[in-house]
Amino acid sequence: MDAVLLCAGLGTRLRPHTLTTPKPLLAVRGRPILDWTLGALPKSVDRVIVVVQYLAVQIEKYLQGQKFFSQWTAVPQGVPRGTGDALRRCHDWIRSDRFLVLNGDDLFGAADLAELAQRPAGVLCASVDDPRNFGIAFLKADGTLDKLVEKPDLDGPLLANTGAYLFPKNVFDIELQLSPRGEFEITDYVTTLAGRQPVHVVRAGFWFPIGTEAAWNQAKEIDLDKVLTAKK
Repeated sequence: MDAVLLCAGLGTRLRPHTLTTPKPLLAVRGRPILDWTLGALPKSVDRVIVVVQYLAVQIEKYLQGQKFFSQWTAVPQGVPRGTGDALRRCHDWIRSDRFLVLNGDDLFGAADLAELAQRPAGVLCASVDDPRNFGIAFLKADGTLDKLVEKPDLDGPLLANTGAYLFPKNVFDIELQLSPRGEFEITDYVTTLAGRQPVHVVRAGFWFPIGTEAAWNQAKEIDLDKVLTAKK
């Protein structure tokens, strides 16, 4: 199975650190965030496709030296036009009928990714107390996904979209439209797919978004080996 890692972002909320180092390569407990992510991918993944743009040379150099995957491809996003556009650019590179997609600069539990990888289609979600700061998953009566809504004015706890997905390859049959903020959103792929087939909601046991310097520093205090090492 292929896994797509979205690593093209500017990491503006972690400046000045990201002025010279792309966010996926910021160190946590002596290893780049991206290194933890590769190590957490399930054994069913045998190839990774990494979308790059900002400081891409550094990420490609890291990929050349990493030991997790001998099969990898770096795909330049070009002009940044959103996460949906980043995924769409991988279409010609994806070989498997189903594939994982992850934000390349957050930390995901290995057991959760393994469970997600078993679904025909799915999204990894985590309970949050402050839904106004997240994309939120709304469920159908059967527990599958109905839709994703960005930062609703609602009280928690609710289920947040973590940015980890399992897509069937026919997701590319969906034609994305520009969002109100002028980007192509990966969440539009998810919500549209949920209207066509069941998209399973996997509850995360561990998810650590690194959106601020405070969160980055907090991640350094967690024993990540226990939750981010995949069983091979």
